[in-house]
Formats: sequence, structure tokens, C-alpha cells
Amino acid sequence: MNESMKSGFVYGCKRIVVAALCLFLVFHSSVSAQEEPALVGVDAVKTEPLIQTIPVIGRLVPRQAGTVAARINGPVQHVLVEAGDRVQKNDVIAQLDVETLTAERDVADAAVESANATMTTRKAELQLAQQEVKRLERLKDSAATTKAAYDDARQNASIARARISEAQAAITAARSQLKLTEIRLSNAQVRAPYTGVITQRLAESGSYVQSGQAIVRMLTDQELELEADVPFDRLSGLIEGARVNVGLDDQTQHSAVLRAIIPEENPLTRTRAVRFKVELGNTEKPLAAEQSATVFIPVGVPRNVVSVHKDAVIRGGEGNIVYLVKDDTAKMRPVQLGEALGSRIEVMGGLNPGDVVVVRGNERLRPDQPVQVAPSS
Repeated sequence: MNESMKSGFVYGCKRIVVAALCLFLVFHSSVSAQEEPALVGVDAVKTEPLIQTIPVIGRLVPRQAGTVAARINGPVQHVLVEAGDRVQKNDVIAQLDVETLTAERDVADAAVESANATMTTRKAELQLAQQEVKRLERLKDSAATTKAAYDDARQNASIARARISEAQAAITAARSQLKLTEIRLSNAQVRAPYTGVITQRLAESGSYVQSGQAIVRMLTDQELELEADVPFDRLSGLIEGARVNVGLDDQTQHSAVLRAIIPEENPLTRTRAVRFKVELGNTEKPLAAEQSATVFIPVGVPRNVVSVHKDAVIRGGEGNIVYLVKDDTAKMRPVQLGEALGSRIEVMGGLNPGDVVVVRGNERLRPDQPVQVAPSS
């Protein structure tokens, strides 16, 4: 073999070796890539209660609201509040003129003093009459007195005791009249019956009001309840102490507890008023009576369902699948889904409680690919 042929042969062998080495490296890299486990986040399939709800529009209502009226007749001296003012319980709202009532109180007070003075006189008269009876009783068997005089003395003592009873009745009447006058004088100050906000002034200074006539209108905004008109066929899910979710127009969410179902049905709408005690947290806007609120009324009895996190579901043209983690391997599993449960979905078939499914990194997985669960999962 000449030199030219030898050189060609050696060159050809080198090329074959290089090509084989390249093929080996490519194959080894592919195998290594296939065996590299994918880092994934997982979540467990679990059983949880499902409560179906329907939204019903309700409204916030005050537990106390109405007019505050005068308790006596008289001219209004001052109205001390304006619409929008907040008042505490027993704060003075209006002052009626008390000049006449003060004079009546002084007269009644004098009558009590006069009755007490009369009582003192009647007691003294009784004491004298009793002393006379005792004196004549010692002399009734002697010639110094007669039986008629003794009987007269006893009769005078009885009359004196009757006059004491009469004086006591006069004292009671005078004290009662004084008490009534003091009550009327106290009622000349119209006070707030509860803590709340004045919504309207209905009387002005200088006007004359009758007993029972409204002075202001007010309501309490610190003790609000929620009232909703619920269709009669949706009441089955409302049992005593039932807790419901409430949404306000500022997008805040709150909780409420059933207090009462009013046993009166609206024949036009076939609804019944339902009252809830509202547990209001922080709100973006100030609350107001008659403010709208959405109540989520439970429908039927709660039931337990199997659920999976919504991030585990991969939706495809042939249906929904999840990747189940078994022996550090991703197993593709078709699933049948039901209703949405917030961040989870009801599983009708394909999974069991306790199964571990991939919720992060599942979009890049292949069936039977090795996986490594992230420590934070």
C-alpha cells in the first residue's frame, strides 16, 4: 500500500471515530435529559363540605329607629340638635319652657309643708285627748266626775285619731302631687332614648307642642341588622344559628347569623323577611340604614365532596387531566369535574382523597416523567 492510500485510510478511520464519539455524546446527553426529574409543586386531594348558595339582595336596617316625642304640653324653649348630629343615650335633645311648671312645683311643695304642719297639730290634739281620758279614768268611780264626761273624753280621743288619719292622707296626696309636678318638670327636657344619629328636626324653638308630638326623628347606626326577602322555597337551608356570607357594595365581605324568620309571607313575591345579626368588620365606606347588601343563602343541606386545587387541572380538547405523583413519577389521570369551590373544584371521578397531584410545573410534564417535589410545596 502506497503512502497516499495509507494516509487516506488513517484519515477515514479518524472521521469514523469522531463521528461515533459525537453520536455517543448526543445519545448520552439525551438520556441524561430524559432522566432529569422535573421540579414540581403538589397539593393533596381532600374531602370538604360543599354548601351551595344563591345571592339575595338585602338591606341594613337599624334595630331602633323612630321619632322622639314630647311627654308634656308646653312651648319649646330650645331644640339643641340638628340633623346629622350624633347623640348619646339620655342626652338632652330639646328643652321646653319650665316657668309654669316651676311655679306649680313650688305650690305643691308648699302643700306638702302645710300637710305636715297639720299632722303635727293633729298629733298634739290626740295627745291632749288621751291625757284627758287617763285623768277621767282615774276619777270615774269618784264623785268628782261623771260617766258621761268620761265617755265624752274617749269620743274626743277617737275623733283626734281620725283627724290624724285624715292628715296622713292629705300628706300622701300633697307628696304625690309634688312628685307628679317634678316628673313633668323633668319631662320638660326631651332626652335621647338611645345612642344614635338625628335624621330630622320636627319642631322649632317657640312652637307649642302637645304631649306625644314628635320633636326629632333618629335612628341607631351602631346596631344594624340585615333583612332580606327570601323566596319561600329557599328557606330550607336556613336553620337556627345558620351563618351566611354577606357582601357590601364596597366589595368587602362579612358574616351574619340567622336571628329570625318572620312568619309572614308576601303574597305578591312569595317571599318572607329574614333577619340576620351582622358581624361587620372594616368597611371602605360608612354604613347607613337601608344600605344594600348581598346575602348568600344556603340551598339545601351541606354535603361532603372530593375536591382538587384548580391549578392541578389541565384542560384539553379530549377532556380534563391531572398529573398524579406516584413513586416520584408523574402519572397522567383523566378526571371528571363538578362545581367550583373557590380555589378548588369538585371531583366527580378519577381521584381519591389523599392523592397527591401536581399544581405547579404540570404544563411541561410528560406522562411517566420523573418528578421532584419542591420543598415549599
